[in-house]
Amino acid sequence: MTRPAAGPVRATAATATTAVLLTALVTALVLTVREDGYFTDPVGLFGLNAACWALFAAAVWSLRRVPARHAAALVLAGGVAVALTGLVAPPRTSTDSYRYAWDGRVQAAGISPYDHAPADPALLPYRDTWLFPTGRACGKPDLAAVSEGVCTRINRPRVHTIYPPAGELYFLLVHALSPDGARHKAFQAGGAVIAVATTLALLRVLRRRGDPRTAAYLAWCPAVAVEAVNNAHADSLAVLLSVAALGLTVRHRVRGGALLGLATAVKLLPAVLLPGALSGVRRVRDAAAVLLPAAAVLAVLYLPYVLLSHSSVLGYLAGYADEEGYQDPSAGTRYALLRLLLPDSWAVPAVVVGMLAVSAYVIRRGDPERPWSGALLVTGTAFLLTTPGYSWYALLVIALVALDGRWEWLGVAVAGAAVYLTGRVAPYACAVAYAAAALAVLCGWAARRHAAARDRPHLVPDLSPAPGEHR
Repeated sequence: MTRPAAGPVRATAATATTAVLLTALVTALVLTVREDGYFTDPVGLFGLNAACWALFAAAVWSLRRVPARHAAALVLAGGVAVALTGLVAPPRTSTDSYRYAWDGRVQAAGISPYDHAPADPALLPYRDTWLFPTGRACGKPDLAAVSEGVCTRINRPRVHTIYPPAGELYFLLVHALSPDGARHKAFQAGGAVIAVATTLALLRVLRRRGDPRTAAYLAWCPAVAVEAVNNAHADSLAVLLSVAALGLTVRHRVRGGALLGLATAVKLLPAVLLPGALSGVRRVRDAAAVLLPAAAVLAVLYLPYVLLSHSSVLGYLAGYADEEGYQDPSAGTRYALLRLLLPDSWAVPAVVVGMLAVSAYVIRRGDPERPWSGALLVTGTAFLLTTPGYSWYALLVIALVALDGRWEWLGVAVAGAAVYLTGRVAPYACAVAYAAAALAVLCGWAARRHAAARDRPHLVPDLSPAPGEHR
């Protein structure tokens, strides 16, 4: 994000304009979150989300003219307002937080969440009418049948949990801190607190190594209100830990590596940040300073669950990978862009080769002072190659954009949201959306190269005579 000069009058006008656009964004987000159209009107819901993204883009663009000394406060205030919009309604487009609530409840009873599926009759004493409605309440499309006359808000109720141990500890903590009757509000409140904490972490890192304005890419992003707060996805906690980990890695590799291990123990996706954390590393000792603490934290967190559980602590992970088509490229919309160019059977090898090549490039050529730059390249590439259909995964990409400033990668997040909302009614949405995201990234790269070449001083040959030479 550039920093154009502005006089006092222009700066005041820019601040006022940005505040007005933020107010419009917050209003649009309230309307969007309150709209229960995921099943009944996905196209209309997509339109509301698109309006929110357009207002977000306008507000961030206007922020460029706000003086840096005022930007941090405006970013934080806007981030708080955006986060609060996610609290105005129950979860609208995802039921994952109900599994979180169930896993926390089961753990509080001294039972490993990896040992029983929610539908298991052995856990009947822990059911209530909120998570397990009965009778006429079971007619809604977002409820799953459990038995005759009984349903549940929990998705995939017949499979074991998939979440890693730090995520499970978070679910237990929220359960322990929640007052009776809090229901979905407990995890939504946790998501709002985490969202604001992530904005603060971004501002802290960017105060030393960037422009505080770019924190708005996450703080004001509609995905934060919808996915981090309203749907209360645990990905937001993994993102907070990832931002802190990359910020620490610059000067404290061991602590940064440990936090990266903790982030991976919340959701496995932050493991893709490892090449970025190793940007520019030349010595084995420096690589070990990141990798060994990350592995140690993972092992320490998994060990108690391994000892207490009678079933695999990987839960439904293998089944999920198969369900999402990661193992069968011809299924669903996985690898949509690669399958436009290559035979289906080549997709998985192409992903492996592509990720290894990008990771090697980042480790070899990356800037150790800006590990998030390489992490964005690796993570964004992974999204373009695998084309996930869940919009909350992109919270990690958005946070990396906020650190690095390359706004064009936000197209990946827009693509994920478009696919998630419209994929059921538009079969080709995935390929189209991710192709547009890839094009945006290429255009951004070309524009930056052109700007760098334009700003580079032209090389003029030195025609002055050498010492002792006469012309």
